[in-house]
Amino acid sequence: MAFNDPKKYRFSESPIWELQRAYYEEQGIRAWQNNEVPEYITSNPMIATCYAEIIFGFLQDRANLGSFSEPVTIVELGAGSGRLAFHILKELCTMRDYAGMPLPSFRYVMSDLVLKNITYWQQHPSLRPFVEQGILDFAQFDAVADSELTLTETGIRIRRGDLQQPLLILANYFFDSIPQELIYVDDQTVYDCMVSLHFSDKAAELSASEMLESVTAEYEYRLAADYEQESYPYRNVIAQYTQKLEDSHILFPVSGLQCLERLSLLSSEGFLLITADKGDHRLESWEYSEPPQLIHHGSFSLTANYHALNYVWEQRGARCLFTQHPYHHLNIGCMLMIANPLGYGNTRLAYRRFIERYGPDDFITIKEWLDAYLEQLEVPQFLSFWRLSGYDAQLFLQCSSRLMELLPMAEEGTFSDIRQGILQMWEGYYPMGAQHETAFECAELLYHMEMFQDAIVFYERTDDVYHQNPDALYAMAICYYEVGQFEAARRYAEIILKLVPEHEGALALLELEDQL
Repeated sequence: MAFNDPKKYRFSESPIWELQRAYYEEQGIRAWQNNEVPEYITSNPMIATCYAEIIFGFLQDRANLGSFSEPVTIVELGAGSGRLAFHILKELCTMRDYAGMPLPSFRYVMSDLVLKNITYWQQHPSLRPFVEQGILDFAQFDAVADSELTLTETGIRIRRGDLQQPLLILANYFFDSIPQELIYVDDQTVYDCMVSLHFSDKAAELSASEMLESVTAEYEYRLAADYEQESYPYRNVIAQYTQKLEDSHILFPVSGLQCLERLSLLSSEGFLLITADKGDHRLESWEYSEPPQLIHHGSFSLTANYHALNYVWEQRGARCLFTQHPYHHLNIGCMLMIANPLGYGNTRLAYRRFIERYGPDDFITIKEWLDAYLEQLEVPQFLSFWRLSGYDAQLFLQCSSRLMELLPMAEEGTFSDIRQGILQMWEGYYPMGAQHETAFECAELLYHMEMFQDAIVFYERTDDVYHQNPDALYAMAICYYEVGQFEAARRYAEIILKLVPEHEGALALLELEDQL
């Protein structure tokens, strides 16, 4: 790549997209483990439960149509860390088993461009049970070029027309991160925004992420008559912009539209898309819009143009669902590109109940406000919000010190509620490097609630860092003593004395044991 090349590119062909790809290939799963790339907002248990409800509604609708012949294939595009897939599968399987009604089976396919991520998923202990059940598989998929899916675990190859059920597509933070065109409209004329990039003088020494952080863009406008030609496939939506907008820069999702078109060919029955991103579906939101800013977070993202996606597919018969109220953080849509979309009442009702009435965007909006008041929470308020979150581990870690402060004043009856929440949280926990910290916070709370047997389980899940901490070791020794496992209690007391020879608690514990 030439640095500070004066050449001007169409926005979709700019070198920033090469750097985007290079960043994810360099980082692999570390992009999410080091918190550079945001994922919580689109991967928490609450949004996963909402998605599972829509998927379950879709399975009910297919059952009502008598479509049991083959599994419904669910493809997650850009599955990243794998956390969303895990939470969806956990909830979807729970709903299926609880309902006990005849439904078509399903197959969830996590896809990504980066092979490192697929290798990580294949080895992740939280995902393996779903693979072994035959309901989870993986595929490498390049959204810009690929037109079929080859599943890594079963070797199945899904090609044009292979699926007899509609394809169900999940796309979170996806359309904002793949190549887009940038056009400018004014006076009923459309222009291509040609871009030249300027990097730091030391660009050759920088990583892809550092280069993206340092880049500045310069634009030049050129008439783009090809957008208005009869042969241009998206001419009608471009006409909407030229006729109804002025002085407006518009990110146009050509790659996203083409990706959906290629995926739609895999099934003779159409597709259902569930998608979440920052980006509006209202035409007026694009009026007088300035040139886009690259939002940098290791990689970069832009704004998704849901208006264009909606307009194109609605012209082809789709039913597109978005909330009537404005979004604050995350716009969540559902597109039914299938025969008789109004006949999918369970799917549409699930969207209404779990997105329109109160959904993941509302949850994040409240949580963002609540984060400033965590030190004022009382136990009942925490438990209520924790339940609403789906017993979210991040919320627990944020509030664990506050809970510890409240335990001496808490009613004893609430201890069992906290314990039950901890157990449910851990059952749905997807570790990505913070497992030992979470286990330790669980153990500490259980210990101070005198639930010693449960505390032991979580102390043993911590790592060697905590096993060198005299305070943690002493708590473990007390737990074992209280449940009558005196040899284990003695062993931990002796470890403490090797670290702190005059540790009064450990000495006293050994004396107590000697008296037994």
